Amino acid sequence: MQIFVSIADQYLQLQDDAGQCLARYAISTALNGAGETKGSGCTPRGRHVVRAKIGEGQAPGTVFVGRRPTGEVWSPELAAQFPERDWILTRILWLSGCEVGQNRLGDCDTMQRYIYIHGTPETEPMGVPLSHGCIRMRNADLVDLFDRVPVGTTVLIEV
Repeated sequence: MQIFVSIADQYLQLQDDAGQCLARYAISTALNGAGETKGSGCTPRGRHVVRAKIGEGQAPGTVFVGRRPTGEVWSPELAAQFPERDWILTRILWLSGCEVGQNRLGDCDTMQRYIYIHGTPETEPMGVPLSHGCIRMRNADLVDLFDRVPVGTTVLIEV
């Protein structure tokens, strides 16, 4: 099983070992486009793996800061209180690059950049690049994906 991400078409596809589509979800990747450099705000390309799964059993909309639940659940009122917060909700699939010099180690390390597949408020559009580098998903879609993939799943991100 693997995850395929198309930056150009703003979708994520879960595929079986033969490459057949098991599920397809609308996503939002980086507003700054594709790129691997630390501080770029871009979505990294290439081959990655799911390094860690965080948030199992948490309620949809659970707010995470530093990969830990804050005890908050996203609401429009909470968003109004914290208008500058980059909302990481529901679950986190933390990615690690597999290609040294491309997305692993040095100034291009996906894991050290804290690049995730994560949930986002329902008010945020999908199919439009708006993130700070991560791959955003609808919360229900993320729960579905999270429950299907184990740690170590390959994630291929392409333009």
